[in-house]
Amino acid sequence: MDIKIQVGLRIKELRKELGLTQEALAFKADMDKTYVNEVENGKRNVSLINLEKLILALNVNFEEFFKHLPNKNIN
Repeated sequence: MDIKIQVGLRIKELRKELGLTQEALAFKADMDKTYVNEVENGKRNVSLINLEKLILALNVNFEEFFKHLPNKNIN
């Protein structure tokens, strides 16, 4: 599975656990809702700076975020 898809699925998973909409997450991370949607759907190659904003908005750290990626078989 492509890393962009894995990261997007992890963001979506954490967002849903917090009961946030894409719009609410985008607001917390100071981003556009369309951008969050495209990241969650694996259509965007998210920068490290934006990934950090999303991870902080999801109340996790990098280790916790990457520890539980949906599929660790990266092609």
